[in-house]
Amino acid sequence: MSMQAQTRPSDDKDMIPKPLLLAMLTLVLASLGVVSFSVLTGRDQVGVPKSAEIVAERSIILQGGGAQAVTVRAIDGTLLMDLPHGGFVTVIQNGMERARLTAGVNKFLPLRIVEYSNGRLTALDDHTGWSVELGAFGSDNRAAFERLMSQQ
Repeated sequence: MSMQAQTRPSDDKDMIPKPLLLAMLTLVLASLGVVSFSVLTGRDQVGVPKSAEIVAERSIILQGGGAQAVTVRAIDGTLLMDLPHGGFVTVIQNGMERARLTAGVNKFLPLRIVEYSNGRLTALDDHTGWSVELGAFGSDNRAAFERLMSQQ
């Protein structure tokens, strides 16, 4: 049996084609130019929620119970919901828990659900500064937190 030497590509060939590198550089420079122009001209930010008065708020404690389960409690410990398949509530709990882990904050501190006069519904974590606009994920997902707001 004879062993044939395997050929490998020569080292002098580019791993990434030069046109692609130039395109990537152009994209970076264009992005930097647009952002710099926006900052230097004082352009208003877009995509930032408009401020409004708070019309209702509720503090809750979200406790994760595995990959999909979540328990929702009032501040006094009263059970509001026990969701074995929490869906969107679990997604929010996971996001909040990750922010608190990163910040070194107790994951069982309350989270505020705030409704504003302009119709926005937001989950705010006063302990880490983390927040999420609940209406941005669709009406069904927003409805899960509207139910929490209406519970006694």
